[in-house]
Amino acid sequence: MSTTAPPSALPDTHHDGHPLRRATDRATDRETVHTRPMRRAGDVVVTRHTVSLVVPARNEARNIPWVFEQIPRCVDEVILVDGSSDDATVPMARHCLPTVRFVAQRGPGKGNALRTGFAAATGEYVVMIDADGSMWPGEIPHFLHFLDHGYDFVKGSRCIAGGGSLDFTRVRSLGNRVLLALANRLYDASLTDLCYGYCAFRRSFLDALDLRSTGFEIEAEMIAHALRSGLRIAEVPSLELPRRSGRSHLHAVADGRRVLRTLITERPGARASATAPAEERR
Repeated sequence: MSTTAPPSALPDTHHDGHPLRRATDRATDRETVHTRPMRRAGDVVVTRHTVSLVVPARNEARNIPWVFEQIPRCVDEVILVDGSSDDATVPMARHCLPTVRFVAQRGPGKGNALRTGFAAATGEYVVMIDADGSMWPGEIPHFLHFLDHGYDFVKGSRCIAGGGSLDFTRVRSLGNRVLLALANRLYDASLTDLCYGYCAFRRSFLDALDLRSTGFEIEAEMIAHALRSGLRIAEVPSLELPRRSGRSHLHAVADGRRVLRTLITERPGARASATAPAEERR
C-alpha cells in the first residue's frame, strides 16, 4: 500500500532544485537590486508646477472664510482681486490667509477682475474660482491633473457624470443649453457645459486667449478663444453649490445676451470677414 507524505515531510525544494523561500527569509542585496523597474532613458520625471488661484470678489466678506479654508495645499499663490468692496472682504481675507495677495480691480465687471488677476499671476498654472462659495476649491487637484498630463485648458462641467448643480434655475438651465448648442455648432466642438467659470489653464497661453471682455461673458470668451486657437481642452466634473451668503451679481437675461454676442462675434472666420470690407475701402 502506497502512502503520501504530509506536506511538512516533503523536501523544501523548487522544481529547479533551489530551496523554497520561507516567510521569515530575507532577500540578499544581490536579489533586491532589480525589484524595482529600471528607468528607461526616455522616461520623463514629472515635476510639480506652481499654481496661482485667482479669486475675484466684491462684498464677499461672509463667504471668504469658507472658500479660503477649503483651498488645497497644491496652490502656491492666492490672488484676491477686490472690486471696491464696501464690506470687510479685504481684512477678512487677510485674517483667513495672511499670505494672500491683494490686487485692485481695474474697471467694473467680472471680466475686468479676472483679467487683472491673470496679469498679476506668477504661477505656471492659473485657476479661477468664484468667492461666493458656489465652487468647491477641493476640486482644484482634478483640474491640475489634466494640465499635468498635456492639456492646456481645463474647464469644469456640471453636466457630465460626477458633476451637477444645486443652484440651476429653469431660466439659467435653459439658457445654458441653448448657448452651449450654439457654441458647439459654431466652433465644431462637443462640450457639455458653457456658462460656468471654474477653469484652469497654462499661463503660457494667456496671450493666445486674448481676453478683452469686461463682464460675465469672459467665461464664454475664454472657451471660444481656446477652441479657436486649437488648445487642448478637457472637461472635469464639478458640482455647483448654492451661494453661501448674499445676492448674486449675475443677471441671467442681460448676461446671456452678452454671451450670445460674444459667441457670434468671436466665431472662427468672423474677424476676417469683418475686416475684409475695411481693407477694400483703403
